[in-house]
Parts: sequence; structure tokens; C-alpha cells
Amino acid sequence: MTELPAPSAAGPARTTDVDPKTIRKAVAASAMGNAIEWFDYGVYAVAATYITLNFFPSDTGTGTVWTLATFALSFLVRPLGGMFWGPLGDRIGRKGVLALTILMMAASTFLIGCLPNHDAIGMWAPALLILLRMVQGFSTGGEYGGAATFMAEYAPDKKRGFYGSFLETGTLGGFALGSLIVLLVSLALGTEIMGEWGWRIPFLIAGPLGLIGFYLRSKLEDTPVFQEQEEQNAQAAKEGVQRGVWKELFTHYWKAMLIMSGLVIALNVVNYTLLTYMPTYLEHSVGIDPTVVLVVMFIGQFGMMLCVPFCGGLSDRLRRKPMWIFSLVGLFVCAIPLYLLMGQGLGWAIVAFVLLGLLYIPQLATISATFPAFFPTHVRYAGFAITYNVATAIFGGTAPMVNEALIESTGFILWPAVYMMAACVVGLVAALAMKDTTGVSIRTAPVGVVAVGERIPAPGEAVARPA
Repeated sequence: MTELPAPSAAGPARTTDVDPKTIRKAVAASAMGNAIEWFDYGVYAVAATYITLNFFPSDTGTGTVWTLATFALSFLVRPLGGMFWGPLGDRIGRKGVLALTILMMAASTFLIGCLPNHDAIGMWAPALLILLRMVQGFSTGGEYGGAATFMAEYAPDKKRGFYGSFLETGTLGGFALGSLIVLLVSLALGTEIMGEWGWRIPFLIAGPLGLIGFYLRSKLEDTPVFQEQEEQNAQAAKEGVQRGVWKELFTHYWKAMLIMSGLVIALNVVNYTLLTYMPTYLEHSVGIDPTVVLVVMFIGQFGMMLCVPFCGGLSDRLRRKPMWIFSLVGLFVCAIPLYLLMGQGLGWAIVAFVLLGLLYIPQLATISATFPAFFPTHVRYAGFAITYNVATAIFGGTAPMVNEALIESTGFILWPAVYMMAACVVGLVAALAMKDTTGVSIRTAPVGVVAVGERIPAPGEAVARPA
């Protein structure tokens, strides 16, 4: 490995001297956008039964698989979104891209609530649903990586875990809000009316939520770290230095992308098995009433949401890497016993779901503090967005469909636990190869892939670029 100087003489030595009020606004804007993103996905997940009824009616029982396949299809577009939005965010700034993605997500979700069903327009109904889900996937490809980058670059270095965790509070808040709204609408209207038109209400709510998120983000300036990078880019342009994002990433940061991919596989197989597929699993495989399932999901998601900031703050003291290892090992050991516990009745289903969620939180709470530090500022958005979305598209978004198909074909209802365990093995290998970046300045060159056991450089110190 060759030593590289710090990006500029002044850059690394500078600290994140943003006033607390601005940081709180940045946190709110990032978390709000993430909440809307996962509200969109969460509503689709908990309303899967009604989506099937209206868009994929089937006498053979394959409608649910088609509904989950449509969910998975949107993830195949996410890498394209990451490839488009990521480099754009590194070039023009995080703020502008995040404002556009939140509008696209909210608009596509709102339009799903307006779609005619299969009875009205036949195959055009699922075709339009798939199209809108692809628009959601494309916009989400830029949303999450940008929001995490935005949050990490605004947060003080020593509190990056705490502030970054609020992005995931938004994730769980969006899921929980989606479950709560579907539950309330279902209780108010009844199952029959819910199946006819009541399912549309939660999707329509995404419209005004998106406008609120857009307003919050439009009032913020870009991150101080990116503004510094703009100055360096301008100086490099004067000197005739050209930077190619793709060449830079795959020449110097392929190891970072590989390690991050392993972590993301574990993270999102657990995420989409636990938070997205669980309603379908509890209804079809465990036999719990759909309304009761919504109660279980809301309790679990709300409880997890309250724990995320605590876990994020804890990572600033205990370090991120040990928390990832604890989470991955805990999930591997406990997945099958807790899935078996779910089949013992409603009370045990709640206990098992909450315990799985608590074991997962150390990963979820530290995403925004961990992954952005893998890449330097000028390729951070692109590196995060591309790596995260490719791994998520292949393994995460497909998890609900794969689990349902495996259960239907084999009758073995513990497939979700087995699939989760396999992903945790991949994640554990990556976690052991990852270098802990707790407390390291986001302005320094990335140290997330320095060899295990090597000393972490102090903020402002020159570091080795991965070969």
C-alpha cells in the first residue's frame, strides 16, 4: 500500500464546527426522508394481502408470490438509481439529489393509491404497479446512500454513531407508521371495505409526507465536508487534474466495496426477512389473524425504534465493530429457537419478534456511522450508493420472495431463520475484515478496510489507501 497525503493542508485538520441547531435540522431532514422511504415500503409489506387481492388475484395461491416478486423487482432497479444518483451527488451536492429523490418516492407511492385494480383494467393494473415500484426503486437508489452520507458528514466525529442512528430511527418510524396507519384504517373500515378501497388511504398519505420532507431538506445547506471538497475540486480543475469516479472506486476502493457488500448482505437479509416478510410469514405460516399481525409488527417496530439512538450512542463508546460481531453471532445462534417460539401463540410471537429486533439493532443503528467512512468525500456518495444498492438488490429485496417460495415448495416453515443464519455467516466474515472507524474524522482518507490489528490513524493523520 502507498501512503497518500491528506486531501488538503487544511482539510483534515478542520473539525465539524457546525452549530447544534443546524445539526438537529440536518438530522431531522435526513430522518424524515428515510422515514418516508420506509413508510412506502412498510405500507406495501403490511398491505400485501390487499395488494394481492386487487392486483394479483389467483385461484392457485400464487398471488402472494407475485406480490412479493413485485416488491423484489423494485430492488433490481436500485443499483441503477445508485449509479445515477451517487456520482451526481458527489458532483453537484447531497442536498439537491436528496430533494429530488424524496419527491419521486412520495409521488410514486401516492400514485399506487390511485391505480385501478385488476377487475377494472386487467393486466394493466399489475403492469402499472410494477412500473411505479420501479420508480420507487430508482429513487431509493439515491435516497439511502445520500441520507446516510449527509448525516455522517454533518455529525461530530465523536458522536457520529449517536446522530447517525436517527436515520435508522426514521427507518423504523416509517415502518411503524405504515403498520399503525394500515391497522387503524383496517379497524375503522373493516376487512371487506379495506379490501375494496381502504387499502389506498395509507398510500395516499405519502403525498403530503413527501412535501414536508422536501421542505425540510430544501432549507438546509450542503454539508461542510462537501463544501470543502468543492473547493478542492475547483483547485484540481485549475491544475488540470481529472477524477473518474468509476476508475477511482474500482481501482483503489474495491476492497472497501467488497467488505461493505458482505456487511450489507447480512444487514438486509435480516432487515427484509424480519421487517418486510414477517407479516406474510405470521399470517400464512404461523396462522395469526391479519389484524393481530399488524399489532405485533407495530409493537416490535416501535420498541426497536426507541432503542436505536441508545445503541447508536453506545457504539461511540464501545466501538462499532464489536457491536456488529455481537449482533451477527447473536442472530445466528438465536434465529431458529426464536422462530420456533413464534409458533407457540400470540404472546410468544411478540416476544420472539422483539428479541430478534433487539439482536438486529446493533447493525441497524450504526449504518450511517460505519459505511460512509469506507470512502473519501469525492466518491463517498457514489461508493456507498452503488455498493449498498447492488448487494441489497441481489440479496435483501429478494428475501421475502425467496423465503415464501422456499416455504411453499418444501413446507419447511423455518426457512427464514436458515436464510438469516447463512447471511450472518457472510456478514461475520466481512465484519472481521473491517477496520473500526469509531471516532475517526470523516475528512480523513477511508480506514474502514485497513488490515486487522493495524493502528487507527488520528484525525488529520495521513493514511494508507487500499491497494
